[in-house]
Amino acid sequence: MMLSSPIMLQLPSSMQMTDEQFFEFCQVNRDLRIERNKLGELSIMTPTGSETGNRGGNIFGQLWVWSEQNGTGLTFDSSTGFTLSTGAKRSPDASWIKLARWNALSKAQQEGFAPICPDFVVELMSPSDSLSPLQEKMAEYMQEPGVQLGLLIDRQHRQVYIYRPGEAAECLDNPASVSCDPVLPSFVLNLNKVW
Repeated sequence: MMLSSPIMLQLPSSMQMTDEQFFEFCQVNRDLRIERNKLGELSIMTPTGSETGNRGGNIFGQLWVWSEQNGTGLTFDSSTGFTLSTGAKRSPDASWIKLARWNALSKAQQEGFAPICPDFVVELMSPSDSLSPLQEKMAEYMQEPGVQLGLLIDRQHRQVYIYRPGEAAECLDNPASVSCDPVLPSFVLNLNKVW
């Protein structure tokens, strides 16, 4: 069954899951993308459609190649969950974390939904997504310690929203590329294959 938009589930306080239970819940439901907001509500989504998956793969691929050449951090794909300081569990479509921050986590923390917000996050809108919830998600990331830069890509309107902590989002119309300097030195995201 393909969902046209995420299903939001509210759990009674007596049924709230611990972090370990939520991780296990996500593992046994691998075919779904599941996030939990700071209020404990679950957002359940099916995997993206093929075209959006291809475009997201392109973004991840560009970031991964840069990261391998740069060597100062690690790249994560859309199936990676992170635990934010609010307790929310989020899965950006692509992300990157500096090695020093990642290596400060224990092995057990790295194996679960790591208690860290990436330095750089990307969200790619799929045709079924609404802009407002994703803008709220980006604003949530920008409140997190360690995050430095975020991109929200709206393919339908060919717009990129650039987020930086403590600043208003900047919207670019139909850019061919977006520079992520100085957070990701010399990384330029080519959007020609994303559009």
